[in-house]
Amino acid sequence: MSKTLEGKVAVVTGSGGGIGRATAVLMASEGAKVVVNDIGAPPSGVGGGPMMADETVGLIKAAGGEAVANYDSVATMDGASGIIGAAIDSFGRIDCLVNNAGNTRVNMIWDMPEEDFDAVVATHLKGTFCTVKAAIPHMIKQRSGSIVNVASGMGIEGGTGVSNYSAAKGGILGFTATLCLELGVYGLRVNALCPSATSRMRTAGEEWRKNYRLKVPQRLRSGLRGPREPSQVASLIAYLARDEAQDINGQVFFAGSEMVGIYPRWNMGATAYKEGGEWTQEELARLVPGQLLAGTQNPSPSQDEPIVWPWLRP
Repeated sequence: MSKTLEGKVAVVTGSGGGIGRATAVLMASEGAKVVVNDIGAPPSGVGGGPMMADETVGLIKAAGGEAVANYDSVATMDGASGIIGAAIDSFGRIDCLVNNAGNTRVNMIWDMPEEDFDAVVATHLKGTFCTVKAAIPHMIKQRSGSIVNVASGMGIEGGTGVSNYSAAKGGILGFTATLCLELGVYGLRVNALCPSATSRMRTAGEEWRKNYRLKVPQRLRSGLRGPREPSQVASLIAYLARDEAQDINGQVFFAGSEMVGIYPRWNMGATAYKEGGEWTQEELARLVPGQLLAGTQNPSPSQDEPIVWPWLRP
């Protein structure tokens, strides 16, 4: 049986573990030559080393695949150039870019240092920009390529303690929406994926919430069921790299918890029209709650004791 990614070269950032490792291993098993990029840091993104990327490369080679390790950071153009350069130098081309690298620094907004906000945005959002910027000259020249940007449902619905993360992931969704228009005419396709899978970042967030004694609003409690295996997410990423998926562009997918799905493109909801467009306060007081917001609810209504506030924590 032929391998679905035979002859392709893939770059998977953050592939030293979790979703990234599962994706790199699967793509290699389908015939792709893979650049395994990871700085080897803990979920905070501080520190690092070659061990995680080397382990993934070892798994791929042990199964008969081809891979090289790269330890550059996605958060700078120099680092991104090194990552993409590893593909060109080692394998002569790049066909698939999976922007999966990430970090997490969880805190409520009143506790979040500026440096933690900047660090998360730099890795997730700027890192996606940097690798795309470095990869597209090669992809445009060959007039083909698949880019998958790993986003998050928190970039759509938000979350608690993740203002930096949700801002970065929401930015990735907007970035993807623009890239698909700019690059589609050159034969490239750019899609986003919101995963549900067990990872070191997810575990770090869960531990923080437990220690913080946080009461999560009901709407933000995940209703997802089933095992959250990274391999479930990897399967969809690998599919999007196949030639058969060449016309799938500008979509936002969901994968994990034994499900795959798609988020509909953002469209304007209920609207009202008034010639001249100058609404009085009285008109808006009737229109907004009674018509525009009919059937909606406050996602986080006021609570008497919403959390243990920072200055009351033991």
